[in-house]
Amino acid sequence: MTEPAKVYLGIGSNLGNREANLDRAITMLSERMKVGKLSSVYDTEPLDSPDQPRFLNMVCGATTYLTPEGLLVLAKGIESKMGRVGKTGQPRIIDIDILLYGNIIMNTPDLVIPHPRMARRAFVLVPLAEIAPDLVLPGDGRTIKELREAIKEVQGVFKLED
Repeated sequence: MTEPAKVYLGIGSNLGNREANLDRAITMLSERMKVGKLSSVYDTEPLDSPDQPRFLNMVCGATTYLTPEGLLVLAKGIESKMGRVGKTGQPRIIDIDILLYGNIIMNTPDLVIPHPRMARRAFVLVPLAEIAPDLVLPGDGRTIKELREAIKEVQGVFKLED
């Protein structure tokens, strides 16, 4: 049997009970993989369409025996079971993005790892730096903390109080 892969997932919601949606997604993920560190939850501005509701975003670290493609099927299946409809850029009950899968770099029509826009997104880097600041971005060489510090604007990303 091969070793499990360490993965990081970005999870967001801007429809319905956003906190409950995040909790439900984590619960569903934990049924198929070992969920590890969870970041705090952050209230964030929508990037693509400022007229839609604000998001709650977080990052989940986990270990899995699923392949990258299998993990994508799981993430999309959870989104579907939770009632996600519509495309990227539209409000959604849940959004699960594969940010990192071990040290793998891949670029297929269905899946790009590391996530192609994560190095420019405060709503990903702020929570990821909270749980994995020393993690090195494959193909880049910088740590998550360095990437986070390189982003000048983190306005619109607010840590939710416990």
